[in-house]
Amino acid sequence: MSITRLSQGVDASGSLLAEAMERTFRVLRRYRDACDDAGVERGLLVATSAVRDATNGATFLDGARDIAGFDAKILSGAEEAAYSFAGATRDLDDAATPTMIVDIGGGSTELAFELRGELVSYSMQLGCVRVTERSLGRGVVTTASDDATTAMIESALDEAFAAVPAFDEAVGNVRLVGLAGTVATLAQLDARVTDYDRDVVHHRILSRACVQHWRDLLAHETPDERLRHPGMVLGREDVLPAGLYVLDAVMSRFNVRQLLSSENDILDGITGALARP
Repeated sequence: MSITRLSQGVDASGSLLAEAMERTFRVLRRYRDACDDAGVERGLLVATSAVRDATNGATFLDGARDIAGFDAKILSGAEEAAYSFAGATRDLDDAATPTMIVDIGGGSTELAFELRGELVSYSMQLGCVRVTERSLGRGVVTTASDDATTAMIESALDEAFAAVPAFDEAVGNVRLVGLAGTVATLAQLDARVTDYDRDVVHHRILSRACVQHWRDLLAHETPDERLRHPGMVLGREDVLPAGLYVLDAVMSRFNVRQLLSSENDILDGITGALARP
């Protein structure tokens, strides 16, 4: 996995920045070479929030398609949530309460849970990069930026509950599963593992107190200081606090005290769908 920060500047400009696209194209060229070496004959390229929101998203996707040599599509928020849910829950044991996933990306956060056999989902326009750029900032968090960030996230959650009344049934009654970079990095910080170890991170139980501890600690540090913590992932040091603000607010709104970290995510959901005839 490579972090390219494709969503850089999208919230402010409404379009993908040239340097962000080129960073992503470089990675895709490397992936294409790996596919050639492995003899890959079929694949799928998907884009999510950053490309979905950008005015030049289609142009980017054309360039990405040419490099990758695969079919390419932009996922809707509902599709993104469905694939994330399918990937994250595929190896979970049954639980007495419904399972809800929270997928915090760069530009959006997907919430999804299964209610009476149907998937209920919502895509909030809150991601670790978007929140960082819009209100929190990359450096030491001030009182003003803390207040602005908290208010923005609460407003987005109000919109989510207004749009999806079924979320009321999930309050205090779900098993929360967190996926993607924010949660994975939090799990590594909690375990204090310098080198990635899937067995340590996958299905690690993280309390809300843990989320708040790392949110508050990192908020009072510079990005360089954050990199000194064992488990911090290079490339996430400036945006992780914003992701933790979102995660804590979600846990508070749904009245859950802990979540389960999942290394199975949207990619597993997509490949599972591709594998079916």
